[in-house]
Amino acid sequence: MIESKISRLEKNIAELKELTQPIAPDSAIGRVSRMDAINNRSINEAALRKKKVQLVKLQEALKQIDEPEFGICIKCKASIQPQRIILMPESRVCVKCAN
Repeated sequence: MIESKISRLEKNIAELKELTQPIAPDSAIGRVSRMDAINNRSINEAALRKKKVQLVKLQEALKQIDEPEFGICIKCKASIQPQRIILMPESRVCVKCAN
């Protein structure tokens, strides 16, 4: 499941990299369209940064999956709920501590 998420994230990252390419000043798209494109680019750049961080966390979770500490909250040392691990395998804290 983690490997599947990593694969999807890598594809998303590649798509976002394409969307965050600089906008050529000589491109005849009009002033308003250029402003929209710049705004969309900044939104995509933020999404790209977030996806990259998530990818690193998932890769780290995959490395630690066989460790006894995997699935244990780093704050309270209780078991992380299985549903949380399924949804967010990169999470290192339980729901209670995340709040």
